[in-house]
Amino acid sequence: MLENALNQYFGFKTFRQGQKEVIESVLAQQDTLAILPTGNGKSLCYQLPGYLIDGIVIIISPLVSLMEDQVYGLQKQGEKRAIAFNSQLDLADRHYVMQHLQKYKFLFLSPEMIVQEAILQQLEQAKIAMLVVDEAHCVSQWGIDFRPEYLQLGEVKKRLKTPVTLALTATATAQVEADIRQVLLAKNANVYRYSMNRSNIGLFVEQTTDKDAALADYLSRLGGAGIIYCSTRSKVEEVYNKLRQRYSVGYYHGGLASDQRKTLQQQFSQNKLKLLVATNAFGMGINKEDIRFVIHYDLPDSLENYSQEIGRAGRDGKQSSAILLYQEHDEQIHYFFQRENKEERRALERMVQEKRKEPLTPLQEKWQQKMKELGAAFWLETLKQNEQQKQEQLQKMLAYIHFTGCRRQFLLAHFGEEVQQNPYCCDNDGIELAVEEELLEKKVILHWQERLIKIFKDIN
Repeated sequence: MLENALNQYFGFKTFRQGQKEVIESVLAQQDTLAILPTGNGKSLCYQLPGYLIDGIVIIISPLVSLMEDQVYGLQKQGEKRAIAFNSQLDLADRHYVMQHLQKYKFLFLSPEMIVQEAILQQLEQAKIAMLVVDEAHCVSQWGIDFRPEYLQLGEVKKRLKTPVTLALTATATAQVEADIRQVLLAKNANVYRYSMNRSNIGLFVEQTTDKDAALADYLSRLGGAGIIYCSTRSKVEEVYNKLRQRYSVGYYHGGLASDQRKTLQQQFSQNKLKLLVATNAFGMGINKEDIRFVIHYDLPDSLENYSQEIGRAGRDGKQSSAILLYQEHDEQIHYFFQRENKEERRALERMVQEKRKEPLTPLQEKWQQKMKELGAAFWLETLKQNEQQKQEQLQKMLAYIHFTGCRRQFLLAHFGEEVQQNPYCCDNDGIELAVEEELLEKKVILHWQERLIKIFKDIN
């Protein structure tokens, strides 16, 4: 029984929704796409079968921080055969890993790393249990965080003798699902899609002219641990500096060294920090069930990203809150990034058309390489379509903010879902913030103290 293996390797007695079906599919040697909500334990879907199938499990992951989170999680369980093969390893260590692949059970790589010929040649000699593609929506130009290197994973799979493949994501529209299947999976692949609805998370939008005051007000009413998301590294540090005199708070972004990020994550997970101010580099792979609230200080660029980020709250099933602070013109930062990308793409297009050679930006150099690999016309058209998609995603995000009906209904409809009646829904339905029981008790005590004082005043 799979439950026996689950208990043996992880100490759990029951599976979460969808996990068992996905694992059974992989063990039956079927390519599988699992669309599971954030916080539903997607990593178990490859970790458990990894122990039950002979060979190494290769996991493609888009972020160094996500790889490190996953390796750290395995190490905490006592697994010593997990390694993140990325830029944090020096050349000598990389060489050692490739020469001793048989010593490892879980090998994490970025798509950029695995397409390198020298690495592919080494992996071709290894016994591979399965190929896992995490954040598989990156395959699709219509998905969030499109990563062109993911398009090459179909060829990588062939080079590795077509191992059984598991694609994992928390968010996928019908178009994104179709793209994942086309690029990564066999025609007879199994698809398991589960509702992304997290009914215990209340949805709030605060339109304000003073974000700092609004943030202070919410923090005074909320208990437990929380994440505050900002759009840039500089904003993360700015908000952190405003809060650090009053709260146990840390900050997290991609500019920190690997050991700093790991220390902050440990402190937050162990409740040594109540708050973490972060860019969206933080959260994927975080294994903390009692996050009571997620506050977006800045506007997310898409409903897809927003859904993933708020899904880090309330994984223990208790009532939690997702709060979005919006100030007029917040979207300008995203328009700025979109304009910059479009200008770089147009400049590169002109150079190609006019056959001119000019110094390229780092992004243009990356695009030029993709043009060589995938064809200039195809790649430039893909970039244009991706630009259009980002504009549409941002407009949908703004529509969510200004929506006056049920926010949960709006959010789920974007992913083709219908919402059932939900007693703890959104601010437009009149719900109140979920606060810690101890905070409620303090308010009750304070309420009676105020009433007693009033009674004595009246008597006097």
